[in-house]
Amino acid sequence: MRLSNPDLEFITIGRILAPWGVKGKLKVKIETDFPQRFASGAKVYINQQPMTIDSAEWHHGNKLIIKLSAIDSIEEAQKLRGKTVEIPHSQVQPLPEGHYYHFQLIGLEVWTTQGELLGKITEILTPESNDIYVVRNAKGEILIPAIEDVVKSVDLEQGHVVIEPIKGLLG
Repeated sequence: MRLSNPDLEFITIGRILAPWGVKGKLKVKIETDFPQRFASGAKVYINQQPMTIDSAEWHHGNKLIIKLSAIDSIEEAQKLRGKTVEIPHSQVQPLPEGHYYHFQLIGLEVWTTQGELLGKITEILTPESNDIYVVRNAKGEILIPAIEDVVKSVDLEQGHVVIEPIKGLLG
């Protein structure tokens, strides 16, 4: 899945849940493995508009309270409820070999080692244990556990994933 101009593509790193207090602070659910992106002075994008983080403080686990320099009232903060906090694709941290961002996997075709096309990854579920790829085709959807015994290769250039179905996986 190649991007024509990575600077124009954005990926989500958080979601604004609600205003926090009356001075424009925002409660944000973190959706990145790199929460340090929310440091004071960092630039993020909301509605593809650049904004600077003035301050950030952790609140109950994976929630963060941030103050954006351009937002100074509860009314302004309220307008951002439900919006995504994004960064340009060009700022994505490189991952170790064999690890992938969800946005890289969504849309890839899934093939078996026997050459059967199962469908495309449309969603990735993230329960406690391991990710699960939701693969959709004309017949419905198949849930593929993202574990080493099943996922044999991922080829981003070719746009496909090859799996070795374990007993009971495909019906």
